[in-house]
Amino acid sequence: MFIQTEATPNPATLKFLPGRIVLQEGTRDFRDSADAAVSPLAEKLFSVPGVVGIFFGHDFITVTKDDTDWQHMKPAILGAIMEHFMSGEAVIRDGGPGETSEEFFDEGDEETVDMIKDLIETRVRPAVAQDGGDITFKGFKEGVVYLSMRGACAGCPSSTATLQHGIQNLLRHFVPEVEEVRPI
Repeated sequence: MFIQTEATPNPATLKFLPGRIVLQEGTRDFRDSADAAVSPLAEKLFSVPGVVGIFFGHDFITVTKDDTDWQHMKPAILGAIMEHFMSGEAVIRDGGPGETSEEFFDEGDEETVDMIKDLIETRVRPAVAQDGGDITFKGFKEGVVYLSMRGACAGCPSSTATLQHGIQNLLRHFVPEVEEVRPI
């Protein structure tokens, strides 16, 4: 099994490509070892000293570290990923709770929200996944779009620029009701 690694815009996060499907659908974000109880793979990765966050996408895993050097962590992370996939064990245990996606917006804004969600799904999320992260819609109120940034995007130094200049400009162009984009 050959696992590729890619740098992300976030220097504290590396993207690992195991060459197979990680999650059939959706994404999962683990911010600590307690969150990881539903995933044998996430538990193994959190056992590596220095790991502070894990994100699973369709065909990739991003790992976020503390100030530990990647040179010391990378072999252990690669070993944990390889061991997990060679074991045939599921990435998420059966019966493990899914992530909730509570959204908020006024009923009268449903058409606007549908346009915002469509743009995020078709134009933003695929680009952000290339960098090992994910951005999902959380809400719309009084012209402000609220987004959740996960994986490599969470805590990334360039995430503010991505939100302000990239996503905000895109949404404003196509949806005049959008005035601002903020992270949650």
